[in-house]
Amino acid sequence: MSIRRLPETLVNRIAAGEVVERPASALKELVENAIDSGASRISVTLTRGGIDRIEVTDNGCGMAAGEMRLAVERHATSKLPGDDIDHIVTLGFRGEALPSIASVSHFTLESRPMSPADADGWALAIDNGAAAREGPAALPPGTRVIVAGLFANIPARRKFLRSERSEYAACLDVVKRLAMARPDIAFALHHDGKAKLQLQGGQDRPARVAALTQPGFAENSIIVDVAREGMALGGVAGLPTFNRGVADHQYLFVNGRPVKDRLLVGALRGAYADLLARDRHPVVALFLDIDPGLVDVNVHPAKTEVRFREPGVVRGLIVGGLRRALDEAGFRSVQRPAAGALGAWQRETMAPQPSRAGFFTQPVGFGEAAVMERRPEFAQRFDQPSPLGRAEVASEAVPVARDHPLGVARGQVAKTYIVAEAEDGLVIVDQHAAHERLVLERMRKGVAKAQEGGQGVASQGLLLPDVVELEEAACDRLEARAEELAAFGLEIERFGASAMLVRATPAMLGQVDCAKLLTDLGDELGAYDEALSLKERIDLVAATMACHGSVRAGRVLSVAEMNALLREMEVTPHSGQCNHGRPTWVKMGLGDVEKLFGRK
Repeated sequence: MSIRRLPETLVNRIAAGEVVERPASALKELVENAIDSGASRISVTLTRGGIDRIEVTDNGCGMAAGEMRLAVERHATSKLPGDDIDHIVTLGFRGEALPSIASVSHFTLESRPMSPADADGWALAIDNGAAAREGPAALPPGTRVIVAGLFANIPARRKFLRSERSEYAACLDVVKRLAMARPDIAFALHHDGKAKLQLQGGQDRPARVAALTQPGFAENSIIVDVAREGMALGGVAGLPTFNRGVADHQYLFVNGRPVKDRLLVGALRGAYADLLARDRHPVVALFLDIDPGLVDVNVHPAKTEVRFREPGVVRGLIVGGLRRALDEAGFRSVQRPAAGALGAWQRETMAPQPSRAGFFTQPVGFGEAAVMERRPEFAQRFDQPSPLGRAEVASEAVPVARDHPLGVARGQVAKTYIVAEAEDGLVIVDQHAAHERLVLERMRKGVAKAQEGGQGVASQGLLLPDVVELEEAACDRLEARAEELAAFGLEIERFGASAMLVRATPAMLGQVDCAKLLTDLGDELGAYDEALSLKERIDLVAATMACHGSVRAGRVLSVAEMNALLREMEVTPHSGQCNHGRPTWVKMGLGDVEKLFGRK
């Protein structure tokens, strides 16, 4: 077979496979061009998630007719005036986007230059790589690009597109990230005739970030502002307690360019390493400004990956800057028990009463379980109150330790750990981790019964339905899976564009925070392919629900509750580890205890 040159139309289609993967990819290129044109207003209009139509209008510098013809040729660009590809200061520079998009769609380019003031507008249309028409056009100074029927003539590519909702969610994410990078520009987004995004220009960075992220982020975040060795890191970082189940709420920028770089993500994970559980992710919007000569953005056609000349310095700046900002936030950066939980020991106590024997007796504990603690009268002479203890009157025979592998509950430490005595040692149980695993296994059994035609997880109807406000994309995902979620005992329905109505929750979870539960479920559903059913991803969904319904650290348990937890652990598969891979209990042998006290 002889070597030949490929036709230009085929070359453009091959290039389109690298640049234009889906509507969001094309939209990203068009909005970047609008930003590079110096526009102060950018408007985006989508139809059916961008599958049928994408329209981007700006008030930038515009183009004359001759420039427009060059713009749709491969490797023609105005963004490398000095041919210096090592110092790129614009978002676009490859000169491939417009011809690639035009080769796989009905493409219309309309533009009118800003100068001279009396310049005429011009229109250029291309139908899947072939010139269609060209002529005058009436429009104000700026540019309008229309992409219709993306991949309509390439069925093999079009069938791999996702649902309209998924494609719209991806387009919305692209606009949000680019708008976040440029708070000085006004952005508008309409989808299927409805206004979805309206942002005023001239905002400062924190205000723009707050407008584009979830409610509550501004109140639960800190400002990051640090500079080192010619680099600057700014933005907003969420407190460790304000986290999400997936990492798609991390907005990272290098010189105003949205990126998804492994080095930056790894540095972010390192900064929060001992502040978050391994399955939780911080919410951040970080902007790294660096000399263009120290970063290579010409790594991938999509321009979302970068390479740093000194990656160690960049990582150190991010980890150190975030750590310092989190430390300066003081207690806000640490997950602490609620103030009510800390004061629970004192709230139900009574004033000390003197006894005939010269001792003060004080009830200690809760309700009927309270017993009287005796302490000498001289203890009242000290300003510091004596520590309070808790005990319970035995109402039934105490279990024998040798009859149970995990022993018999003897007490609770820090309202988090159950201390049990086994026949051959001491057992310490993390009550939250253990109960989380037990709830997960119960939910698995319930869903398995539903799959076999039996009753699924029992639900508990709410007296008043709970309205939960979420991002529109998250609502779309939850609405699409409402029927499947019902098998888990969660009954929800759509309530407007950006809210869900919760009518019932899984009974086994008890009282749950519906807002937090739906937020995490929305994240989980967005983290995997929609082609998979919830039944095929039962562990992910069930684990998310189990976490919200488990006994929390900081909750005081009675002896009966502690023993019941131990007994259920003994008969539940996989109860030795929690849903996140951490151990639920540890054991110290009796011989080891004796060694600690020098008895052996």
